[in-house]
Amino acid sequence: MSAELFSLRGRTALVTGARTGIGRAIALGLAGAGAGLVLLGREGTLDEVTEQVRRRGAEAEAVGVDLADPAAAEQRLRAAFAERQVDVLVNNAGIIHREPAAEVSYADWRRVLDVDLDAVFLLSRLAGERMLARGHGKIINIASLLSFQGGVRVPAYAAAKHAVTGLTKALANEWASSGVQVNAIAPGYIRTDQTAVLQADEQREPELRGRIPAGRWGEPDDLTGAAVFLASDASNYVNGHVLVVDGGWMAR
Repeated sequence: MSAELFSLRGRTALVTGARTGIGRAIALGLAGAGAGLVLLGREGTLDEVTEQVRRRGAEAEAVGVDLADPAAAEQRLRAAFAERQVDVLVNNAGIIHREPAAEVSYADWRRVLDVDLDAVFLLSRLAGERMLARGHGKIINIASLLSFQGGVRVPAYAAAKHAVTGLTKALANEWASSGVQVNAIAPGYIRTDQTAVLQADEQREPELRGRIPAGRWGEPDDLTGAAVFLASDASNYVNGHVLVVDGGWMAR
């Protein structure tokens, strides 16, 4: 019985930013739990992860969409949701721009918010309207420790991730009574391409690692258990929650 609570057999999950890092790990984890996958990313970049999902015995297809222009992507996304039933949406795609706040251009500010916030709302709305009609569905937004903290030299990213947690709670308030759970995962410091600059920083890296009670950086696979939980029936009474997976950083 307990294993069935976490089974995703017969369900389809759409994961954005699935090519590498956290998105790739979550996609493979959901496939391992039995879900079929729709992998969303830039055109021509998803062949490897698509093959890896299929090797786990799961169905997989890639959908090429550039989320840097959410308005232009809407037509393609609307068609993608119309063509298949999506039971689980994972809004993982994200970018970061590192620069002192006083030097950030509006174009760079807007570019980060287009991907990290506007696309999250667009995808959630498109998936949510169909989930509401069916009376069930799961949306998992990828937040960040910078949903709670300001960070340094990443003002647009911090603003977007704060907003993602607010959006998560707002949608949960509206949709929970209709059988749609909206939650978020806030990863700590995870070894990905996006954190490569910090990993290579000889001063900041040991400072960051020294504050993590677990004593190490997280790996993308450390997020898969949380994602399977929030995608499965095991979380049917979890709504508007931000699950921090950070090795204890926020407890320090």
